Amino acid sequence: MAAVDLTTHPGHLARRLQQAHYLLWNAMVSEEITSPQFAVLNALVAEPGLDQRTAGERVGLDRSTIAEVISRLGRRGLVDKVRDPQDGRRFLLRPTEEGLRTHRKLTVRTARMNQVFLAPLSAAEQTMFFDLIRRVADAAEGLRNPAEPLVAQG
Repeated sequence: MAAVDLTTHPGHLARRLQQAHYLLWNAMVSEEITSPQFAVLNALVAEPGLDQRTAGERVGLDRSTIAEVISRLGRRGLVDKVRDPQDGRRFLLRPTEEGLRTHRKLTVRTARMNQVFLAPLSAAEQTMFFDLIRRVADAAEGLRNPAEPLVAQG
């Protein structure tokens, strides 16, 4: 059997893209705050008072991952939890003053990093890249909990 050309496999390319993003993030944005942590902090800056489940949904993180991210942000003093006055079982999340400062600083750095990351593409290609990758990512969201199990063909 002949080897397959992995450059035609989206998962292989997505992994390579993620590796490049990870390296650039650590070099240009932060070695302490991860990209998913920044995404959650960003969601809370946009909508202070989200509960943990909703924050996870906003940034595409599953329940266990969002719990760990919130825990880490809390330990760093970037996010506060307060009891929901309407439902004492729920906690509402909001960025602290330090969280807001960190968000401002990282927002500038992420903008620079994205310029470097996307430099191989023209402005029109960048727009097309975002349109295509967003469409695939949105469709993939539906694969997390399919109505019917996916069955391998063949």
